Amino acid sequence: MPVYKVEICGVNTSKLPLLTSEEKESLFQRILDGDQEAREQYIKGNLRLVLSVIQRFSGSNENVDDLFQIGCIGLIKAIDNFDITQNVKFSTYAVPMILGEIRRYLRDNNSIRVSRSLRDTAYKAIYAKESLMKKNLKEPTLMEIAEEIGVSKEAVTYALDAIQSPVSLYEPVYSDGKDPLYVMDQISDKKNLEENWVEDLSLSEAMKRLPERERHIIDMRFFEGKTQTEVAEEIHISQAQVSRLEKNALKSMKNYLS
Repeated sequence: MPVYKVEICGVNTSKLPLLTSEEKESLFQRILDGDQEAREQYIKGNLRLVLSVIQRFSGSNENVDDLFQIGCIGLIKAIDNFDITQNVKFSTYAVPMILGEIRRYLRDNNSIRVSRSLRDTAYKAIYAKESLMKKNLKEPTLMEIAEEIGVSKEAVTYALDAIQSPVSLYEPVYSDGKDPLYVMDQISDKKNLEENWVEDLSLSEAMKRLPERERHIIDMRFFEGKTQTEVAEEIHISQAQVSRLEKNALKSMKNYLS
């Protein structure tokens, strides 16, 4: 895998911008205010980070363009989920996200070979989504993405499905040196809410013994199916704080039940 090549996915890697700390801080503040142009600049300014990560996979037979695109997806996820209140450098948070995205791709790609054309459709759909979000300032529909790249919505669904890989809910995606943040902390449960284990009578009794804020967090997470990010926004604390409070609450409930 020639990672030393100058042009990857049409990007001249020798001319990638290098942002100063001040520029990164300024751009991220604009991103938080919904500035899509700042988001684009921030992505381009951190592509060197993706390049440094894919160097670790130089011994694999994978196409460097594919790994770069996958790494960019990890970078975008890191930007969208980064919490500036945690006093952690962006690169410290982003590298595990980029690595995780590439490793999941490699694990999936080694077990079930996805055709190049299918992967190309999936990547086009991902970039079309980003472009439409920037243009319209809202999440595009599946039909809008399909029309943008000139394929059927079924083809888009199938292609995006094909590049997904199973991930452990207990896979850590971030750690600030204290409690790690797991995949399960990032997802919501919007199915079978009536059957959720929290609704068990004995667990309801355990919930009553929790402090009001912790009880409210458990209620939003397991009854309403909200993500930790959504909970954090609603009660005006950081996602890391929500994670810790949730873990404390579940531990207290477990102790009560045992």
